[in-house]
Amino acid sequence: MKIIRFLPPGSQAPLWGVIDGDDVVVTDGLGGGKTSVTFPVSAVRLLAPAECPKIVCVGRNYLDHIREMGNDDQNLPKEPGLFLKLPNTLADPDAVIAYPDFTTNFHYEGELVAVIGRTMKKVPEAEALDHVLGYTCAIDLTDRDHQRSDLQWTRAKSADLFCPLGPWIETELDPTRSRVETKINGEVRQDGTTDLMIFPVAQILSYISDFMTLERGDIVLTGTPCGVGELHRGDRIDVTVDGIGTLTVTIGDRP
Repeated sequence: MKIIRFLPPGSQAPLWGVIDGDDVVVTDGLGGGKTSVTFPVSAVRLLAPAECPKIVCVGRNYLDHIREMGNDDQNLPKEPGLFLKLPNTLADPDAVIAYPDFTTNFHYEGELVAVIGRTMKKVPEAEALDHVLGYTCAIDLTDRDHQRSDLQWTRAKSADLFCPLGPWIETELDPTRSRVETKINGEVRQDGTTDLMIFPVAQILSYISDFMTLERGDIVLTGTPCGVGELHRGDRIDVTVDGIGTLTVTIGDRP
């Protein structure tokens, strides 16, 4: 099932719904029951499928990405390395995101995202995936200049629109066997599978829940495969996760 957040025709009030063939059936909130209200899919505008969530991210979670960042196999992380992005980073599918005026080294990272369906606190790994509502795609946009120079990654990771998300939440997906692919202007730059993660999704979620309560609607970015790289004005980014779909954004001119 595909859960979407969207704007109906002629309205600026976001709604939640599920895709049913060529229609969208409005629901009572995220993952809520269906109502009798429907719209044609072709008539709605998709929004990032999240509302002011916690956005928890995992860095250095694919071995090939660790190697491309200049690290060796003797220094693999012993536990998930976490950082946060803020809700202001959310960007909608098909958004045009201005190239930031505070960096000259702007990078993309395509990722699989887990969307929490019910509260998680100290949940064992074996039960962690039972707390997931579904999965979606994200682009972890990063200012590499300030990621390297700043004490914390707030400026590098949490500037406005630095987390495009979507196009929807897919409830039927095996996160242990998913392929993550990123194309820049139609050229494949990232192509990895989640079975190559150092820490699988269930372990990540259990680990986070040991010290941070994850609540319904929170999202967890699970890391990026190798092939990250620089963006330029006019670039089109397509992140595809098999079994979900494709998230597309474009990089616009400097603001």
